[in-house]
Amino acid sequence: MQTNKHETVLSQDLFNKVPQLTIFFWIIKILATTVGETAADFLDSNLDLGLTNTTFVMSILLIAVLYYQFKLNKYVPVVYWSVVVLISIIGTLITDNLVDNMGVSLVTTTVIFTLALAATFAAWYASEKSLSIHSIITSRREAFYWLAILFTFALGTAAGDLVAESIDLGYWKSALIFAGLIAVVTVAHVRFKLNAVLAFWIAYILTRPLGASLGDYLSQPREDGGLGLGTVVTSAIFLVTILSLVIYLTKSRKDENSAVNPVGK
Repeated sequence: MQTNKHETVLSQDLFNKVPQLTIFFWIIKILATTVGETAADFLDSNLDLGLTNTTFVMSILLIAVLYYQFKLNKYVPVVYWSVVVLISIIGTLITDNLVDNMGVSLVTTTVIFTLALAATFAAWYASEKSLSIHSIITSRREAFYWLAILFTFALGTAAGDLVAESIDLGYWKSALIFAGLIAVVTVAHVRFKLNAVLAFWIAYILTRPLGASLGDYLSQPREDGGLGLGTVVTSAIFLVTILSLVIYLTKSRKDENSAVNPVGK
């Protein structure tokens, strides 16, 4: 059957560019979040680049990878997760710049990023009538998606640091608290029918401070409550694990959306 040029181009735009929500999605997300925390610290402190130079270098790299991501017409694990790792680093650096370089309080940054994320969701819904990640099938929806992801990382960093400083429970106890909150959201969705989209975004935000707490626990000195592995070893361990899982997913295609989604869904 013949198809015209418009139909061919349209069909290429219909593949969802976000992976399915398997256990692998959440494992890699938490690992990427941990890398965002430890890699930002490594680049800033160990390589002595400073927050400003680190932010500049990583932003250029993120823009380059995002450009390639937008050119794709389907989900490609290595590219997608590269973007997530880089955004996790940038989200951390944005909050750190505001707090450490500009003296903005964690309370203020938490409020700012909460409002920014809410505004992104409002604009996304007004434009597309859906916040579902199962229909990232156009460039405009993908732009909203990545902007929301950036703000979730920045918000998670600010809120996580605020809770950690206010309660001062230590790294592993903080990790348990955030893991518990994610479990509550999961039960609320499965057992009490909490809206799936709302449950996803709440859990996504909470994985940021969870991953940061895990990263700090592994990398920080023993006298500060950590295991003393350092940012280099911690980042390397998690990056190798992420790479291994991405290679597995690339070969197995277990998290691909094989079907073409109808427009508007």
